Amino acid sequence: MGPSTTPDPARPRFPTAGLDADAIRAELVARRDHDVRWDEGRTFGLVFDGGEEVRAVAEDAARLFLHENALSTAAFPSLAGIQSDLCAWTADLLHGPDGAAGFVTSGGTESILCAVEAARERARTERDVHEPELVLAESAHAAFHKGAHLFGLRTCVVPVLADRTPDLDAMADAVTDRTALVVASAPQYPQGVVDPVADIAALADRVGASCHVDACMGGYVLPFAALEEPDRWGSPPWDLGVDGVTSISADLHKLGYAPKGVSVLLHRSRALRRHQTFDFDGWLGGRYVTPNLQGTRSGLPMAAAWAVVRHLGIDGYRRLVRTTLEAADRIRAGVQAVDGLEVPGDPRHHLLSITSSDPTLDVFAVGDALAARGWHHDRQGPPDGLHLTVSNGNAPVVDAWLADLVDAVDEVRAGGADRVAGGGAYSTLE
Repeated sequence: MGPSTTPDPARPRFPTAGLDADAIRAELVARRDHDVRWDEGRTFGLVFDGGEEVRAVAEDAARLFLHENALSTAAFPSLAGIQSDLCAWTADLLHGPDGAAGFVTSGGTESILCAVEAARERARTERDVHEPELVLAESAHAAFHKGAHLFGLRTCVVPVLADRTPDLDAMADAVTDRTALVVASAPQYPQGVVDPVADIAALADRVGASCHVDACMGGYVLPFAALEEPDRWGSPPWDLGVDGVTSISADLHKLGYAPKGVSVLLHRSRALRRHQTFDFDGWLGGRYVTPNLQGTRSGLPMAAAWAVVRHLGIDGYRRLVRTTLEAADRIRAGVQAVDGLEVPGDPRHHLLSITSSDPTLDVFAVGDALAARGWHHDRQGPPDGLHLTVSNGNAPVVDAWLADLVDAVDEVRAGGADRVAGGGAYSTLE
């Protein structure tokens, strides 16, 4: 018997007649009614707001490059120049040596995937490694596991210590002549701690493996934090200035305050970058060369990111980073003042997790109570925790959030709030 031809009445049908622009806009506006109010600072992640002026600059650039396609920079040399500028500016920021080179990607996950693939190809080409392994801490981003799954690497996961940094002894034991890539994070996502990058890079260099620093969250924060207050917000060396680091990723659509989705993946040299590029002419359509996982690439996010960086410059980013980190410091102090809550590790920047130190206090129920008050937090574990990525847009509402946090904890303790069905689902979407 063939498939049923009876239409499903619940499935939307393809539109017969078109709508005018005003009606379309009204429908889209209505669809956003239940979305999180990121423009009011009520989401700690997902969207990062540099303010009305930064938004206006990005939106103007986006309109100019709405239809351009970076698949062919020969047809759109403007995008070739924009990509080159973004990579050069990021290399300058992250102490890239002469000859450092990279590409713009669609976001942190694509940057990480390309770094994993490039490390696999390098290990195969330079060291004849055909059963490659990826060494990483349990705090490293899940996208590395996705890359290992897609590109056929075996993962060797090492634990973290009490301070949430990788166990270097365990990592040293895991690095072998089969290792293609060793991962460091600056900072790692779950608790916001910067890994000991120099030590990790030395382990990779010992066997000729690649070392990738995931600075998707920190690449546009840590350099400016160190300029503002090095004693308070500085970190040990963590970028391309560290010997043995072969690649690094930094997301402009996070704390670079560009629209989604744009990230930069840099390699220490053009020779290392070549391992990232796919070049194929064994079909009837001519030579096909792509620098990352996409074919067609929208020019919109690239141009918007270029415009935002050009608008802000070092001075603008220093201002936004100071505002962000002062807000994060206030949040950490406020959380630690609440009986039964703690901030794991010793994060010094814009990422933190909130966990419960009281077995009778369900932190996910606290999250549900905060959600009922209009706040959005991602959830993670183990241990169960609420995750915050603090940005400039959160700064004006820190006092309101802290007051609601205290009320939410009191409500849970009083038995007025339980974890909702499905409320314990983890989410680390950035």
